[in-house]
Amino acid sequence: MLELGVIFGSRAAEHDVSVISGLQILENADKSKYHSFPIYISRTGEWFIGEPLRDIKTYRNFNPDQKGLMRVFLPAEPGHNGLYTFGSGLFGKMQKAVALDCAIVAMHGMHGEDGTLQGLFELADIPYSSCGLVGSAVGMDKIVMKAVFKSMGLPTLPSIYCYRAEWQKEPETVIERAEKELGYPLFVKPANLGSSIGIGKATDREKLRQAIEVAASFDRRILIERAVEKPIEINCACLGFEGEIIPSLCEQPAGWDEFLSFEDKYTRGGGKGMKSLARQVPAPISEEMTSRIRGYTADIFGMLECKGVVRVDYILGGDTVYVNEINTIPGSFAFYLYEPMGLPFSALIDKLVQYARRGLEQKRESSFAYSSEILNKAISGAKIIKK
Repeated sequence: MLELGVIFGSRAAEHDVSVISGLQILENADKSKYHSFPIYISRTGEWFIGEPLRDIKTYRNFNPDQKGLMRVFLPAEPGHNGLYTFGSGLFGKMQKAVALDCAIVAMHGMHGEDGTLQGLFELADIPYSSCGLVGSAVGMDKIVMKAVFKSMGLPTLPSIYCYRAEWQKEPETVIERAEKELGYPLFVKPANLGSSIGIGKATDREKLRQAIEVAASFDRRILIERAVEKPIEINCACLGFEGEIIPSLCEQPAGWDEFLSFEDKYTRGGGKGMKSLARQVPAPISEEMTSRIRGYTADIFGMLECKGVVRVDYILGGDTVYVNEINTIPGSFAFYLYEPMGLPFSALIDKLVQYARRGLEQKRESSFAYSSEILNKAISGAKIIKK
């Protein structure tokens, strides 16, 4: 039976959302195929395993010393294939706590969805379910993301960006530039944050100032983007790896007015994650628009070398569609967009495991060794030419 670790939590602002997504995976993974177990990263960055982590009540006032919990770590070298405990004493050896054949990454935001955790799994040669380093990093940074979308010829809303230091030094210059190049209304967003945290809408100079202050408290880089009047949000997920790309049905979140706040997405449904959000599936848009959005989604999935399941969010303004952002690990893994297509959550998890393991197989087919005479020449006294 496959030892399937479900990793969630982290130091990110989206910690609580990640816990919900992780517990959903644990609940729905096929118990006849996997021994799935929780791997929790606390708000302080410590890693834990243990049965109490299956209970959502454990996270209300998390106690790292609770009975049944064990602190662990993942060695950053290949071949260990598991999580280990720290040895006791000055010369204590690390001990293997549990085998880890594959990891489902249920992280949202920084320190988990941005390529950092993916890099650790790459070093350790552990197959993992999410996009790789490049796709994860691009998908986390809204400023870089928009630049990539523009380079692909995709429609995006006009925007500018600034640094927190720039804002603190010359706020009036930033405001004047936004007003001149974009005009009101505007959305202000932290560059590296998800779940609508830190996002504000500005319809005048004072509200713009307040929105930038909030965004700057979450990130050192701030995106300022022109807003659409009477917008409609349409979302489309994509599942696959390499040649297999499966766009989902499109959805329209119900009641979308200004924008979906964190509370709209995650707290109105009693803590059930994105599953609880009221929505129309399929979205009430034309077949032509549906086809265009699904095509854009597949193109983005391929360009960012995505793996697993992602969700791309769009904004409709009249008959014009704009690519808003990609979520490389969407809330609830967007399973609700595949269930109507005949793919239940448990089967989606099977797909994630298959893609994760295939990704490692593809990596192992590539050669990382190259023989040269550089070291031999250096040892024999030859000069090393500096670049």
